[in-house]
Amino acid sequence: MEKVGIICEYNPFHNGHIYHLQRIKDMFPNSFITLVMSSSFTERGDASFLTKWQKTRLALIYGVDLVIELPFVFATSAADLFAEKSVFILEKLGMDYLVFGSETNDIDIFKNLTRCMLYNKEYDMLVKKFLDLGNSYPASVSNALYDLTGTKLEYSNDILAISYIKTIMLNNYKIKPLTLKRTNEYLNQELSELISSATSIRKAYLENVDITNYVPKQTKDLLSIPRNYLDNYFLLLKYKLITDINELDTYYDVTEGIDKKIKKVIFKVNSYQELIESVKSKRYTYTRLNRMFLHILADLKENPKDMHLNYIRVLGFDMEGREYLKKIKGTLDIPIITNYKDIDDKVLKIELKTTILYLSIMKFDNLIKEELKSIPIQVED
Repeated sequence: MEKVGIICEYNPFHNGHIYHLQRIKDMFPNSFITLVMSSSFTERGDASFLTKWQKTRLALIYGVDLVIELPFVFATSAADLFAEKSVFILEKLGMDYLVFGSETNDIDIFKNLTRCMLYNKEYDMLVKKFLDLGNSYPASVSNALYDLTGTKLEYSNDILAISYIKTIMLNNYKIKPLTLKRTNEYLNQELSELISSATSIRKAYLENVDITNYVPKQTKDLLSIPRNYLDNYFLLLKYKLITDINELDTYYDVTEGIDKKIKKVIFKVNSYQELIESVKSKRYTYTRLNRMFLHILADLKENPKDMHLNYIRVLGFDMEGREYLKKIKGTLDIPIITNYKDIDDKVLKIELKTTILYLSIMKFDNLIKEELKSIPIQVED
């Protein structure tokens, strides 16, 4: 039995994800698939269009055996930390392979670029040079690697691929990275044929465009978020920014004087988009600002890099998943948990707090009691 790990957000679960799972089953007919999944918020700092429990059930229906939660503090971090903790979980659970989608689709190129990042003394100096020129961190990484190797990385999934491989190399993990060719560009905002990016599907949904051809029926039936959910998010955020206006620089991600820009505009803006546009720049990308504002709203002041992942939280499993957990539970040096009461842990407390925040923003208040019960979803094969 080949044990295969996937790292995902499923925001929302769509045809491309079904294709990914089918390809894995074609590659490994006797596979056991474990999913490490962002829960309520994503790496880009956005709110998930489906709840963690909805995403878990869909994953299990379409052939995943075990679903594990990637906690908020790591799920909403930049690529390196997002990758580090996700791969850490899969390695702990004994997965043989990590299979991810990428645009370049060449594992040897990724390995060579990763070695350049880790062992070429010029790399860090070049990244700093491009940062000093006002570029974002992803752009600076891409430019530095291009200068040193002649290979240009233009897509976020390619940069994430390097973060996965870097984690594996630095820690001498046994898990083997494999890549599948993405059928679309991750940030493409236009719907295209039957497999479109999650970005384009979210955009279409919010604009009330029919997405029937791009997601399974179960996803379409579950999508019930308010199309103006950012207004709910903005009202809470504006209150937080105004009440803490002289303490903004104490929050994680608020660096390099961005708090001064926020102070100048916060009383003038009337929507989340206005706020973003007012402080956005070449260096402060939409994603970086999105994450920063989310961390302010979540009252996150400690750097997640200084936090440890001391547990593995199960969201769901099928019969094979349940038996696998029984088999390995006694062999792990950190606990496998299902409930917020199982352990007293800082990362887990933040997870509960931010999940309640998410459910309130997305008008899923009725699910807060269900979240507190935290009973893993089980499906029969």
